[in-house]
Amino acid sequence: MPKDDIPDPLKAFVDSESLIAFGIALGLGLLIGLQRERTADRLGGIRTFPLIALFGALAARLSDIQDIPWLVPTGLLCMTILILLGNLERLRGEEEGTGITTEVSALLMYLLGAFLVLGELTVAVVVGGTIAVLLHLKPSMHAFAERLPEQDLRAIMQFALISMIILPVLPNRTFGPYDVLNPFKIWLLVVLIVGIGLGGYGAYKLVGARAGTLLSGLIGGLISSTATTVSYARRAKLEKGMAGLAALVILIASTSMFIRMFVEITVVAPRVSAALLPPLATLLLISVVTCAFGYRFAEHHASEMPTQSNPAELSAALVFGALYALVTLAVAAAKDYFGSRGIYVVALISGFTDVDAITLSTANLAGDGLLETSTAWRAMVIATLANLVFKAGAAAALGGRALFRRVAVLFTVPFVAGILVIVLWPDG
Repeated sequence: MPKDDIPDPLKAFVDSESLIAFGIALGLGLLIGLQRERTADRLGGIRTFPLIALFGALAARLSDIQDIPWLVPTGLLCMTILILLGNLERLRGEEEGTGITTEVSALLMYLLGAFLVLGELTVAVVVGGTIAVLLHLKPSMHAFAERLPEQDLRAIMQFALISMIILPVLPNRTFGPYDVLNPFKIWLLVVLIVGIGLGGYGAYKLVGARAGTLLSGLIGGLISSTATTVSYARRAKLEKGMAGLAALVILIASTSMFIRMFVEITVVAPRVSAALLPPLATLLLISVVTCAFGYRFAEHHASEMPTQSNPAELSAALVFGALYALVTLAVAAAKDYFGSRGIYVVALISGFTDVDAITLSTANLAGDGLLETSTAWRAMVIATLANLVFKAGAAAALGGRALFRRVAVLFTVPFVAGILVIVLWPDG
């Protein structure tokens, strides 16, 4: 029948978008049905799921062209009733329960078919593919959940608490002196720092304790370079011949600080990152070369990476949030009373304990146009140099003279390079 002879109510179906939507619904239904066909559940398989997807697409299309808003919800109700009827034996207790994965998948398939017509095709395809992958990975996901230690589950839940429960309820406006303290933004940066640490912790759990020298320093630095320094300094004190390897790991951990700083700057101040990153990238390159020479001449032997603690502890997040707020307020006050020199003093003091706070605060101010970029990156470099001094002192106090001598030799090149960058790098 020619298209012009098709009755008016059906002309809306004869268009490319509808045909594409129905075709995708059929394909996704077949994909999900194929996966369900391999399970023991008898509710549906390779024929039922395509029909469910097409049912949803047809209901949505009819609802759209005939202006029947109740049609899609009614179809969902019908699907729910059919699923209940198909599970009568299970509901009566005459058949052992096998979960509700197939039932939920059927309802999702119906809604996905409707969304293909009423929503974005790309989103629907991504959602459908994700559903198929989740269903297929059931054995692996169940095995992962069963093997997950209580400590790791606690880390995941605490990160969810920090990012999904606390963050949304905080006010997104500025308070206090100099109008620079925004609770929402402060906690958002806490989430960023905890997320970086959690990523390093995940890498540690993935590679295991025997990560080797390079990974021990890199992963330890992503989680906490200071904690890594303390751990290896104590080991160097207790284990004979460990000083050289411990010094190298401490240097690698300190070098990985720059990776954290790059992520922080890019997230907080993307508009001025091109001005902030080059001096830091130069120092990273010099530190990497120093690590390469240290690795070449260090004595390597089998050594397990120290056990890493949960980086998503709420107490640690609260401490960092308070520290970041204090540093941000101190930077604003120092700029007001003493200019850039005051900011450098704040960077020097805060850098002894933490580099993230001064990096985030100065990058944030520079991104808002409240601080010159040259002042911001110089403050960051000063903080990193102060942090190197602190780590060298920690190595001396906890690891003894042998470790301090090796750390001092390895730290000399990046420390001097940092001073030269501060003095000689042109303002821009």
